[in-house]
Amino acid sequence: MNLATLWAQSDGLGRGVMLLLLAMSVLTWMVIVYKAWLLARARRSIEGGLAGYWQAGDATGAEAALRGADRMHLLQPLHAATVQVAHGGAVNGDGQAAPPTRHADADSGARNGALRHAHLTRLLRDALQHVSRQLQWGQILLATVGSTAPFVGLLGTVWGIYHALTGLTGGGAISIDQVAGPVGEALIMTAFGLMVAIPAVVAYNIFGRLIGALVERLDGFAHDLLALHGGSGSQAA
Repeated sequence: MNLATLWAQSDGLGRGVMLLLLAMSVLTWMVIVYKAWLLARARRSIEGGLAGYWQAGDATGAEAALRGADRMHLLQPLHAATVQVAHGGAVNGDGQAAPPTRHADADSGARNGALRHAHLTRLLRDALQHVSRQLQWGQILLATVGSTAPFVGLLGTVWGIYHALTGLTGGGAISIDQVAGPVGEALIMTAFGLMVAIPAVVAYNIFGRLIGALVERLDGFAHDLLALHGGSGSQAA
């Protein structure tokens, strides 16, 4: 039995299942190859960007180091949040610039520092979520293929068995040889479904661990920026 024979003996539904499994397999391997390259590039971008940022002597040098090393723009949105807060000066409860006052006391300075901290926290959280979504690209497809491909293959098997048995009716006595061949060919569809699902599940788990490690590095950088520029409890410079 070969694929040409299986294709010739299948009806419209069986062929549709085979084409669907083929499309799922092609998409899965395209995502696996691209995402492996993407995450490798992201790791280099984060490591190079962090090293250059913390080794820079001043803020201008740190920003230049990020632009040069962070080719995927994973760290720059976090740094941009601190720049936005620094250029915005004092902030109010809505995260907008507060009008200057003629007199300021310790209470207003502490309140402004707390608002500044909260505003930067929101900006960093939004930037981190945006970057995380960028790294998560393709995970939904891998999870969907891994969970549905076996059932698509099982559908092809069930329909193939039904199609084979109905083809044997009305032909007199039925021997085991007449049944075993078509049923065995139908079971191939289940194997096809597993062959599509297994790489997707393995890739999903591996990429999930890699993404988690990268997000931890980004989260640590965000916490460091918040500690440096948050201005909690005092007026930030």
